[in-house]
Amino acid sequence: MAGDTSSLERIPRVDRVRSVMNALADHIERAGMKPGDKLPTERELSLALGVGRSTVREVIRQLQALGVAEPRVGSGTFLMRTITPGTVHMSLSLDMSHLRDALLQTLEVRRGIEVEASAVAALKHTLEDVPLMEATLVEMERVHLDKGTAGREDLAFHLSLYDATHNPLFPRLLEQMRETFESFFDQPFDRPDFARRSFPFHRELFEAIVARNVAMAREKTYAILEIVEEDIKDMSR
Repeated sequence: MAGDTSSLERIPRVDRVRSVMNALADHIERAGMKPGDKLPTERELSLALGVGRSTVREVIRQLQALGVAEPRVGSGTFLMRTITPGTVHMSLSLDMSHLRDALLQTLEVRRGIEVEASAVAALKHTLEDVPLMEATLVEMERVHLDKGTAGREDLAFHLSLYDATHNPLFPRLLEQMRETFESFFDQPFDRPDFARRSFPFHRELFEAIVARNVAMAREKTYAILEIVEEDIKDMSR
């Protein structure tokens, strides 16, 4: 499968990343690729689609973030779950010339969706959801206490909460928004203490969801996002 690129066609220069993502998803569907199959190499995709290898690398990076692809050193990139052009989704685009405003705008939308997602998770989570939520929380706490920050682990914890809503739109929408929000910096505004004050609220949020306390789940999510907003405003001055 890796060397067969006959179903791929060269694409125009406009919106290359989105076009490559859709073309690769179409190739995966048409070729009948299954999880575990090896994807075409970076060089093969670049030549077949007529795009630079940096564009291909960005697409692979986004597929990896979505849990669709897994690069393995020395072996290539492998498909972890199937996608089609109708199901693949992309990170949102923001005007990075005004970072502070873009982050605050994103946060406004996140607040409305995430607060409700926590409430739905409190109502609809199952006993099977609890161990995963707890495991991601414990890992986030471990990394945070070790390094003082835990961005990736924080994201994994919140995604486990969205999965517990059993509404696939929550994780899809929020994963895109959080990726966009967090992808521009490892240490936001060169500050390792960004949103550190929200750390204790994560366990309280988990406990509220497990207890099916809808009001408390909403309150703790709102508290976390309030701190994020305050730090964006304070640290971007």
